[in-house]
This record gives sequence, C-alpha cells and structure tokens, in this order.
Amino acid sequence: MPHHTRGQNAALGTPSSTSHRPAQPPTGHVFRVERKRGPVWYAKYRLPDGRQLQKKLGLAWTERGRPPAGYFTKRLAEDWLRDLLDQARRGTLPGLVRTGATFADAATEFLRYAEHDRALKPSTLRGYHSILNAYLLPAFGDRALEEIASADIEAWRRQLSRARFRDDPERRDSRPLANNSKNRIVILLHGVFARACKVYGLPLNPVASVEHHPVRITGDIDVFSPEEVWALVRAAPSEQDGAIFLTAAFTGLRRGELIALRWRDIDFTGSVLRVRASYAGGALTAPKSGKVRSVPLAPEVAKALAQLSRRELFMGEDDLVFPGELGDYLDGSALRRRYTAALKRAGLRQLRFHDLRHTFGTRMIAKADIRRVQEWMGHADIQTTMRYLHYAPREEDARLVAEAFRVDGVDATADIE
Repeated sequence: MPHHTRGQNAALGTPSSTSHRPAQPPTGHVFRVERKRGPVWYAKYRLPDGRQLQKKLGLAWTERGRPPAGYFTKRLAEDWLRDLLDQARRGTLPGLVRTGATFADAATEFLRYAEHDRALKPSTLRGYHSILNAYLLPAFGDRALEEIASADIEAWRRQLSRARFRDDPERRDSRPLANNSKNRIVILLHGVFARACKVYGLPLNPVASVEHHPVRITGDIDVFSPEEVWALVRAAPSEQDGAIFLTAAFTGLRRGELIALRWRDIDFTGSVLRVRASYAGGALTAPKSGKVRSVPLAPEVAKALAQLSRRELFMGEDDLVFPGELGDYLDGSALRRRYTAALKRAGLRQLRFHDLRHTFGTRMIAKADIRRVQEWMGHADIQTTMRYLHYAPREEDARLVAEAFRVDGVDATADIE
C-alpha cells in the first residue's frame, strides 16, 4: 500500500508550477487507509488549474445503521467528492480563485468606491467605518478573501450579541445588539464581498446565502400632540431653539436640513420653505432624497422666523437661519442635548428629535393626499410615506361597517346596555 501522509488535507495551497497549464476538468477519487485508531477515508483530487490536493474526510464507519457525525461510509465519501468537483466545475469552490487580497484589502477598496465613485454622504461613510472597525475587521481582516466561506459567516453571525464602543472595538457595551443593527452589519459585509467579486474576481459572494436576523416590524410611530409641540417650544432654552423645534414639527425637516437652512430658502410672500441642503458630521450635502423640495410655510412658523429675522447679525441672504454663535453651523449633538433638556423641563415623553418629523407626517396625512405628503417630506419611495396612512381618520369606514351589519327595521343597539 502506498504511503499516505497523516493529516494532509484542507487548505487549498498556493498554485504549483503547473498553474500555467490550460484548465482541465477536475477529477478525483476516494480511498480508505488503515490506521491504528481505525480506518480513515481520504479524497484525492485535481483542480482545473492543475493543483493536486488530498483531504482527510473522517473515520470510516464499519457498523450497521446511519453513521454518526464525523464518520464516513464509501457512499458518503463519494458524495462529498462529487459535490466538491461540481463546485470546481462551476467555479464556485472556495479557494479555487487566488485573489491575493485579504478582507482588509477588500474593505479598503469598498470604502474608496463608496466615497469617490458613489459619492456617499460623510455620515454614511462614518457609519461604514464604525461597523468595519468594531465588527468586521476584527473577525475577518487578515484572512484571504477566498478562504471565507458561508459557514464561517453564519457562525460569526450567530455570536453577534453586544454593541461595541466605536473608539475601542475590544470593549463591549452592556446593551444587547438589536437584530436591526445585526442585519445592518451583515448587509455591509455583503456589500464588501459584492465589490470584491467585481474587483478581485471572486466567483461567489459568501454572504448571499446568509440569513438575516428576524425583525419585528410593528409600523407604530410615537409622535407629539399639537399641545405637546407648543409645550416643547415654550420650554426651549432660547428663542432660536424654540423656532427650530416649531419648524421641525410644522415642516417635517430633518435635523441636518434645519441646520443648513438659509434665509434665501424662506419665501415669506409665497408661504414656502425650500430645502436645498443638509449639514451633518461636518459636511454639507444635498438633502437625503438628492432633490430640492418645497414645503408649506405655516403662519405660526412664518411668525417665529420673522421674529428671528429682527436680530442684528447673520441676516444676509446666504446666512444661516439657525446659526451657531459665530454664524457657522450649529452643533447637531449640542442641539439634541438641549432638546432633551427641554423635554424634561416641559414634563414630556422622551421622544427623539426625529419624532418631530414623524409628527408632521402623521398630522398632514389626515389633511393632504399621500403624494403631496411624500413630496413635502422628501421621501424617494412612496412606501416610506405609507407608514403614516393608518393615522388618517376614516370616519366613513365605521359607517360602512355599520351599514354592512344593519338589520332592516331593527335598531341593533337597542339591546346593548
């Protein structure tokens, strides 16, 4: 019997001197070797690039019945080899393509592509950097792209549990990581590999078959009542902050759009406010939808902004409506902290600043058609606007139900006490 090296298996090694040969059909066979601890099944095969490899499959099962995990019969060994050769023929066998790149290289290329080719917003890029540094690079950074298989990613996905600190990925936050957050991490991982398939020639995205964590979507939105909006405005620490809170609730502008608002965007005569830009993370960009939009300027907002326009400084056409102390952009984080403090002073629920925007959406869907609400809020997809539909009053629906169950000539409510 020929000598077989114990433990020779697994890794698809570096290309041999035969790598220059034209591609050949993959072939192979299985064989059994007697060992001191019992017989063992092996597979020996040749890949299309000429590499010849040998892998130890597992102990041979010689008893009756179904073999336990880790044991192989001749049929199971042949099935394993047949599956491997099929993958090699299709070009989807992990390790078949030698990219010469690590996951860290692919992540760098993905960020370059996102920033320069797709021109994504700085806030989006910061989110990508944060996820890569905290979750993906520690797990896969130094591994060769072709060595990362779907099974590896599934195992990693299952252990995602705790949030990590942005400045120190080794430290764990005490808060559990929500399934939505876990899915965002997996989606970014898919994007990195999708880009790697194009740039490095990977034949298959290993994340494509990875399942997402289940997410419960209730469709419920927590919003302010009109009385709560005015209570918040009265509790604001300054006239400007009060105007910001009021404008947010009465126009649905996002925080970055409010910070970027300039006096030339306010048309008092036409009762219109135009959204041309957004400022977040130290960068001025287009609105989220990528388009300029117009929003109705309610009399209450016009009055509050007219009051602000009486100040002595920063009243040029290109000056900011809500400037910082030196006329520059407001600090969004500081604004959020002042907002939270105002909620406490007013004795209101701790809703997010973004819920002022939801307040606008839920109030307006009761008064305007959905297309106009979509336009005012800058939603690229009508499905986003439809989340507000169940807030629209439908008194006629109750009447239709009553008519459907009406008994002719009988007052059905007479017997209800």
